[in-house]
Amino acid sequence: MNLDPAVMADPFPLYRRLRAAGPVHRVTLPNGRSVWLVTRYEEARAALADPRLSLDKRSAAPGTWSGFGLPPALDANLLNMDPPDHTRIRRLIAAAFTPRRVESLRGRVQATVDECLDRVADRLAGNAGAAGQGRAELVAELALPLALTTMGELIGVAAEDRRDFRTWTGVLVAQETGQPADLAAAVGNIYRYFAGLVARKRTAPRSLSERRQANDRQEPADDLMSALVAARDDEDRLSEDELISAAWLTTFAGNENTIRGIVNGILALLTNPQALAHLRAHPQTLSAAVEELMRYDGPAQLGIRRFALQDLTIGDVTVRAGDAVMVAIACANRDERRFADPDTLDPTRTDNQHLAFGNGIHYCFGAPLARLEAEVAIGTLLRRFPDLALAVPEAELRWQLSIRSRDLIELPVRQLTPAADSRSTR
Repeated sequence: MNLDPAVMADPFPLYRRLRAAGPVHRVTLPNGRSVWLVTRYEEARAALADPRLSLDKRSAAPGTWSGFGLPPALDANLLNMDPPDHTRIRRLIAAAFTPRRVESLRGRVQATVDECLDRVADRLAGNAGAAGQGRAELVAELALPLALTTMGELIGVAAEDRRDFRTWTGVLVAQETGQPADLAAAVGNIYRYFAGLVARKRTAPRSLSERRQANDRQEPADDLMSALVAARDDEDRLSEDELISAAWLTTFAGNENTIRGIVNGILALLTNPQALAHLRAHPQTLSAAVEELMRYDGPAQLGIRRFALQDLTIGDVTVRAGDAVMVAIACANRDERRFADPDTLDPTRTDNQHLAFGNGIHYCFGAPLARLEAEVAIGTLLRRFPDLALAVPEAELRWQLSIRSRDLIELPVRQLTPAADSRSTR
């Protein structure tokens, strides 16, 4: 796998060549590890749900998956687990992401998007002192604060701590190019923060009446972190390491996937004028359009590594017990054997069973929230700014180097013509 900036900016020609050459390939990652890479849709979908492929690193062949790792208090998370532990912990976390619970967050998500876009509007109107020449940046001014606010409130991370957390997790995302000291420091900060958060939740008043008596406004008792602490202390359904790991993974995945989904989706629309025009003319198709954006260029390039529990066949190769397997999700989502004209962004596409959120028991439990945030952010942006465009040529956009994802560092935009104040109804 190549981390060359030109490849990261547009990996899809490489993906086409890999699919044409076969459904599974032996590749070497930049860190020297050898994996089987699954590139076609049919094989990828099956591999994501195959119980013979384990997420537990102890299933790896001896000596093949060593190197930097998380401490036990952060490593006991769903990305390293198989049933029955995976089933037990996922059930606890998924309760916070039911469709009904997520829909109840719509108003708060909309309010956060409106606040962000108010600032974007001010920048577009006046940054350069001339109509149409102002610029805004949608990673730092829309996607990032929306993700941090929504996930922070859901988990119970205080507002003043959220940007620090994003900085620490950013080091982990870029670990292929990071320095070990940077990684160790970031992991230490994450552990200390969540251990402290658990301690604060553990001593916080539990009931509303107790909170009122204590005049406690800092540690709400109805967030996910409080619920997990209660499951640990009152029902003994989590170990202490599992508790801390669940909190950090949920926050980490919720932030990163939301940011990528929104930013990649906006970029895809701004670089595909026909799809953008269709969505502006037919805003009622937004939900379907978001699904297409997730297929076209979703949050993840590769799924989490898996390890074969026994010898098995994937596509046309034999995978030996202990071998590592990775699913090229973004590649499979462009498979011409499954999707008609897959390199075209088609917001009218109906048969769209993409793999952006995985498949099987490890399907992303935060997918309903990621969809909601993308719908609200992208829909409101298009409504308020009817003539938005990239402020730099697409070739000048910069990407963070990473194996599993494409992270746009900045998304600068401008408004081609002045727009009247079209702040969303509140």
